[in-house]
Amino acid sequence: MQAVINQYQEIICTAAENRAPLCIHGGNTKQFYGNATSAQYATLVDTTAYCGIVDYDPAELVVTARAGTRLSELEAVLEQQGQMLAFEPPHFGMFATLGGCIATGLSGPRRATTGSVRDFVLGVRMLNGKGEDLHFGGRVMKNVAGYDLSRLMVGALGTLGLLLEVSFKVLPKPIAEMTFCMSIDERAAIDKMNRWAGQSLPISATCYRNNKLFFRISGVESVVKATRLKLGGEELQKEEGALFWRSIREQADRFFQIGKNKNLWRLSIASNAAPLTIFGDQLIEWNGGLRWLVCDSEDDNRLIHRVAENASGHATLFRGHSVSSGVFHPLSPAILKIHRALKEKFDPAGILNPGRFYPEL
Repeated sequence: MQAVINQYQEIICTAAENRAPLCIHGGNTKQFYGNATSAQYATLVDTTAYCGIVDYDPAELVVTARAGTRLSELEAVLEQQGQMLAFEPPHFGMFATLGGCIATGLSGPRRATTGSVRDFVLGVRMLNGKGEDLHFGGRVMKNVAGYDLSRLMVGALGTLGLLLEVSFKVLPKPIAEMTFCMSIDERAAIDKMNRWAGQSLPISATCYRNNKLFFRISGVESVVKATRLKLGGEELQKEEGALFWRSIREQADRFFQIGKNKNLWRLSIASNAAPLTIFGDQLIEWNGGLRWLVCDSEDDNRLIHRVAENASGHATLFRGHSVSSGVFHPLSPAILKIHRALKEKFDPAGILNPGRFYPEL
């Protein structure tokens, strides 16, 4: 595997010398996410050649794997030990890799109760824009001290470095899980989800759509049954419940099947924010903290940004037509200055996925 790293280093050093852009990609299942770039003019760097599990200690709940490892293969190994990736990452295709999971920083339905991708990363090995082989963090929690540079790679879309290996915490799979739904209006659903979140309830996922609130209870069987009696709702069959949450995670649900003249927005806002008085269809996750919006592609993007800001959050154009200002929420001058400084430090020649995160980076 060192030969693969050497090849990556040679590609990066040559590109840096010529200031030629590089397009880093793995399984390409999340290529739609982020700003469109001139990939046809860039040298492609395929991370799938560097794959496999480096170290896995089920007793310590820690695994280290190479960035090109398929998520499905990693999850199959964890499944054998009754463990899981607690942030429930979306795959969006059978070729999804660990590197793409970290680079996009996307989490699934379980995120509101267990944490995000970033919360579980312990350390990374990466190549920066000068081809230097760098290590940040460690393989156990007690080694994660000082500046947590490893977590900077989460959600950076490959603009700070080429990921080689990632160490992260895993969790045991719940012994029992049940899914329920109840008919309820949006305002009442938001209030109920927030009240539940403030209690010691084993709720591992929530989703509101079409005037129905879906929620999943996870844990030991006795606690799951007791919570079921306390909260009520109509029970879904086990297979039906699993299929529902998979359809939300992988965006296979009909709500996410947008037409060519539609945009899918992802609004991350305060969970207790009132129903958004905005055009388009909506789906709510994460106890109200994640609002998905489907609207016409010609609708005013600035209005969507203002609505998100007024709800103490930000908006991302997740799927659809890119806009000249970029798909991510505009940064304040102070935050943009920090991003530019980080980019300059990690990638001084500006060759790693330029413009994928923000046009200025």
